[in-house]
Amino acid sequence: MVDFIKEDVIYDLLQKAQKCEAGEVREIIAKAMECKGLDLSEVAKLLYVEREDLLEELLDAAKFIKNKVYGKRVVLFAPLYTSNECTNNCLYCGFRRDNKELHRKTLSTREIVSEAKAIEAQGHKRILLICGEDPGKTHVDHMVEAMEAIYKSADIRRINVEAAPMKVEDYKKLKDAGIGTYVIFQETYNREVYKKMHPVGLKADFDWRITAIDRAFEAGIDDVGVGALLGLYDYRFEVLGLLMHVQSFEKRFGVGPHTISVPRLRPALGWGLNEIPNEVNDQDFKKIVAIYRMAIPYTGIILSTRERAEFRDELLSIGVSQISAGSKTNPGGYKEDDDKADQFEVSDHRSLPKMLETICDKGYIPSFCTACYRRCRTGEAFMEYAKGAEIHSFCQPNAILTFKENLMDFGTEVLKEKGNGIIHKALTEIEDLKIREMTEEKLKEIENGKRDLYF
Repeated sequence: MVDFIKEDVIYDLLQKAQKCEAGEVREIIAKAMECKGLDLSEVAKLLYVEREDLLEELLDAAKFIKNKVYGKRVVLFAPLYTSNECTNNCLYCGFRRDNKELHRKTLSTREIVSEAKAIEAQGHKRILLICGEDPGKTHVDHMVEAMEAIYKSADIRRINVEAAPMKVEDYKKLKDAGIGTYVIFQETYNREVYKKMHPVGLKADFDWRITAIDRAFEAGIDDVGVGALLGLYDYRFEVLGLLMHVQSFEKRFGVGPHTISVPRLRPALGWGLNEIPNEVNDQDFKKIVAIYRMAIPYTGIILSTRERAEFRDELLSIGVSQISAGSKTNPGGYKEDDDKADQFEVSDHRSLPKMLETICDKGYIPSFCTACYRRCRTGEAFMEYAKGAEIHSFCQPNAILTFKENLMDFGTEVLKEKGNGIIHKALTEIEDLKIREMTEEKLKEIENGKRDLYF
């Protein structure tokens, strides 16, 4: 049994945090704005902030930190589901084994490539490969074959993979196939709740799942993403559990998470629950996003299409740096959608071009950058730049270049007008004059037909 998630410590921190005064909260917020992170006791105190004026100060601090570390870029991606077949029976998931209403399907390699091309046709350059856990059908070779075929046949430049725990040798196969980030959610960090929500199947083993990242690191994958499914248990416990998990592998491997996802539990066709056990309201959700940004300022925060459109737009300023767009959550959904094959309900149905317009209207710059992975700015190298708040020196120029390419190849007239204005503004924000000049030169090359230029 792993011992780095100490529930008694979490409960003790939460109990003590309830006595925190406003002055101490403001001291913690001031410390967070130094962009060096927070410890667990400080996070626990922020989790109990309810006063409106303190919440506003907390959100403002998160905005400041996000802009300082990442600038105004927003990275876009789309999920590609290869299968909804699963041998687990997770009560909250539409893919669960006992769901008789779900239309089951596992895509062939040819069908996966067709989906990837449909995603590319929207304008995307990075995807998240994802599937249910069925060892007979969605084993590592299924994913490796999919990755190799996509890289060979489509202009997808980064494939991240969200997959069930594996052995070290299987993670090595993903590494050799060119994985970007390996993503895995613990779902809940409370053992009893975990046991209840995962009654049968391979996923029922809490320890095997929580040590998956350790094996990924051992295999040479140094870019990882984590998350807790908000709504299964008390969100305060889950935030501290996730951060405790992060501390454990950061201490042992010297690398923190590239991303933290903030999925909020939504009903699904044929799920095994009558209601969301611990529903998280919008105000608390905003607070969670802000606290993650303050606690681990270097980490990208991912928001999915589970959230409604106007709320996603609001969260862009608070700390979110990556979002999905034009998403389908069922295998084959980009070519022929089937609403009885989805993993969960999608709330934001906007197309990628509409999402890009919204991002521009908010004053942010969309990014399709995949440069860090190909420039070996991952793991410790990425942490060095991100923790020093220097990653934006690459992010801003690469966002400009990749967005310009998107406008040239896919942009509507409305989007081009808005996008070129945002690009011009973003250029003026590049403080290094040499980098700005180099970016302007690369923009001219893109206008003359060159593609995939980056720093």
